Amino acid sequence: MVESLKKEIAACTLCLPHLAHGVRPVVQLSQKAKIAIAGQAPGRVVYETGLPFNDKSGDRLREWLGVTRDQFYDPDLFAIVPMGFCYPGTGKSGDLPPRPECRATWHDRIFEEMDQLELIVVIGAYAVDYHLGKRAYKTLTETVKNWQDFQPRHMVLPHPSPRNNIWLRRNPWYEQSIVPALQRRVDCLLS
Repeated sequence: MVESLKKEIAACTLCLPHLAHGVRPVVQLSQKAKIAIAGQAPGRVVYETGLPFNDKSGDRLREWLGVTRDQFYDPDLFAIVPMGFCYPGTGKSGDLPPRPECRATWHDRIFEEMDQLELIVVIGAYAVDYHLGKRAYKTLTETVKNWQDFQPRHMVLPHPSPRNNIWLRRNPWYEQSIVPALQRRVDCLLS
């Protein structure tokens, strides 16, 4: 079923009228993956290459996870399911929000099919809203800080974008305690 879903998603044009750059759905799915990366939406570089997290954000994310590039792009190890599959374009202060059509059309189906997942790495507010809903704290920082409340199924991260460097400097506890916990969990699941 996951294979047919991948084909359907690859052919999706639901958002075409709203996307200045056109559609190019970027997801990575497998019935074998134990870990899913649930982010926001592809950025410009990802849109151009068709490879999820193929940018500085991806470099930092792989570092946080403690995995190699080859491991990260092995669909049998990691599923990558952003809230929006296509590049939404750029706004005044960065990329636009993910289009809502993906969430409404695909996400419930994907996560029902991929019931083998043991960990969903939830990145950013849009993914938190979908995966945690009312269980999330008032702010993303509070939600990240209270990561243990969502274990063992979810691990909440801030966005790994270089634009988040100020947040990381203001919250050193994240890289001191949460990143090592994330790396241990990922290593355990990949072993």
